[in-house]
Amino acid sequence: MAINRLEISNPEYTPDNTQVVTIHSSNLNRRHDISLYNVNAPGQDVPVVILMHGVYGNHWVWMHLGGLHKVYDDMQQQGLTDFVVVMPSDGGLMDGSGYLPLIEQGNYDGWIVEDVLAAVKQTVDCVTENSNVYISGLSMGGYGALRLGAKYPEIFKGISAHSSVTSLDDLQQFIDNPISDYQCQSSNEANIRYWLEKHKAILPPIRFDCGKDDSLFESNLSLEKFMLEQGIEHSFEAFSGGHEWPYWNEHVRKTLTFFAQIEKSS
Repeated sequence: MAINRLEISNPEYTPDNTQVVTIHSSNLNRRHDISLYNVNAPGQDVPVVILMHGVYGNHWVWMHLGGLHKVYDDMQQQGLTDFVVVMPSDGGLMDGSGYLPLIEQGNYDGWIVEDVLAAVKQTVDCVTENSNVYISGLSMGGYGALRLGAKYPEIFKGISAHSSVTSLDDLQQFIDNPISDYQCQSSNEANIRYWLEKHKAILPPIRFDCGKDDSLFESNLSLEKFMLEQGIEHSFEAFSGGHEWPYWNEHVRKTLTFFAQIEKSS
């Protein structure tokens, strides 16, 4: 699979330090978008954070509903390591693609780990093949971060997830179409627990959190119990709050701090 074509925003007409890219994806056979922040970071080999959205959203929501760029700028003034933050569309399927390789609708897994990463390396000067790559997200994006991070431990240097959907049963809470629409080649493909257990000896550092008032709180506690039983090293934090943007605006700082700590130790 490969990128068929790229359309890149003109910095003269784009908000400072921001870039928008449209990718014609061979994995999806259609065009989708990514927003990037801190694209003017100095130096080379700047690490990348892939930050994924939840159901109903798109590439722009982390900045324009969640204020990611303001959080980032505030943390950078306090000494945060430079990252290029990449916020992709999930591919625009139904209420959410789940970032899954679906038999009938398209490979939304390959869209992230192949097309999005290749586009970033082609269009951002400070990102190279040597840049470390981290993955994070909220809700369905948290599910994507945990599943893709555990499935591809050779790609990602760290995983962080907020208010995560932990299974397709969880996802059904938020979507109108039946979960039977999400058919993959393998029955284990969509199962986070399967990938965590399969690669538990080589997983990158993992953290995740959830609000105590979130409808997914019990599911996140169940996932943490599974990881403890499997001896999978991780950090789980429970905070006050629900499934909402003020929660994610506050706690995305945890993600950036976690990844910065990994960068300093690597």
